[in-house]
Amino acid sequence: MVVLAITALTCGTSALSGLRGVLVADLFQFVLMMTMSIVLSVFAVDAAGGIDELTSTLSQTDGAPLAFFPPVDSPWMPPLALFVYLAVVWWSTWYPGAEPGGGGFVAQRMFSTVNERHSMLATLWFTVAHFAIRPWPWILTALAALVLYPGLDDPETGYVLMMIDHLPPSLRGLMLAGFVAAYMSTVSTNLNWGSSYLVNDVYRRFLRPNATQKDLVGAGRWSTALLAVLAAITTFYMDSIAGAWKLLLATGAGTGGVLILRWYWWRINAWSEVSAMAAAAVISLWLQVGLGYDTDVPNDFAWVMLISVAGTTLVWVTVTYLTPPEPRTTLEAFYERARPSRLGWKPFAGASSTKQPPLLMSFVASCVAIYSVLFAIGKLLLGDTVGGLGLLVIAIAAAVFVGRRGGPLRENA
Repeated sequence: MVVLAITALTCGTSALSGLRGVLVADLFQFVLMMTMSIVLSVFAVDAAGGIDELTSTLSQTDGAPLAFFPPVDSPWMPPLALFVYLAVVWWSTWYPGAEPGGGGFVAQRMFSTVNERHSMLATLWFTVAHFAIRPWPWILTALAALVLYPGLDDPETGYVLMMIDHLPPSLRGLMLAGFVAAYMSTVSTNLNWGSSYLVNDVYRRFLRPNATQKDLVGAGRWSTALLAVLAAITTFYMDSIAGAWKLLLATGAGTGGVLILRWYWWRINAWSEVSAMAAAAVISLWLQVGLGYDTDVPNDFAWVMLISVAGTTLVWVTVTYLTPPEPRTTLEAFYERARPSRLGWKPFAGASSTKQPPLLMSFVASCVAIYSVLFAIGKLLLGDTVGGLGLLVIAIAAAVFVGRRGGPLRENA
């Protein structure tokens, strides 16, 4: 009932306020949740005896929780699953907020900014906050839970136990509000994003091409309510957050390749993406429902990913060659507007008046910068000052390199 009540409240605020209201609410919800996550991690580490005691205890724990690579005989991360996470998941799988090739609600929010420079800066902040800063309060609390609550049947309950047992009563209400804020932020973002698809790509395109703005707003509100009902039903049948994420990863396995290559190969067309999405869903669901693979089992998850990626890639590549390319005028307009890499776009790059920045090196340097910040924060928090500062230097150098390569970040607002 609590989930239903919060979902109904989120649906109402999203439907009435639209994208602007969701964005403003997200700012306050993010600050509240991050603040309370940090506060809980401080109390958790203190309860475990401080950073030095925590790291010392963990270094003597079976499973080497502080090691980058888990032991070969690790039951929760066997070698095959580790390979899939490091070498396959990051490029092959679609999931909200980190779509390979860009898209989703990140693109929606980029389009809502004042200009291209603002959109790039906002996305840069999102990337750093999402991938480098936000995980560490959770990680510290989880590490403390490993020490204070070893052998939990359901490890996910460790976070709640830390809150109940080690937060002062005066802060527990704020922590609970932080949980609600995180839930509402995620739900409202996805409701608004999903509604925009239904209104613009279905209602406006096929049902009411001449719809007025008033009609579109009304359709947006009704579609938001419909998505909220479907989300509440789906949530009711979920037993595990981790399991839900693994299911989502597996269902989108194989679509990432086509989403990335649309920037590097002019031959990609709409049927490439449609066939990839359909094949990924069919293959992964067949493996899980038909053959009984359980994505909560690490090796089963790995095999679902590998088979889905291979099968989906075969399907969309075949469909791409069997269907005609997009019209040349469409491809020329896309090249001029989106400025994709010349690699794979040579038939259009020669006649274009647009000067392309060297995207590949900027991409590599950006990844180096983000991952360096991520591990630098971890090393500094866990007491490795020299290693942390060294990684920060690498991150700054990579960021400067990206900034000097030109592009929207150097343009005047």
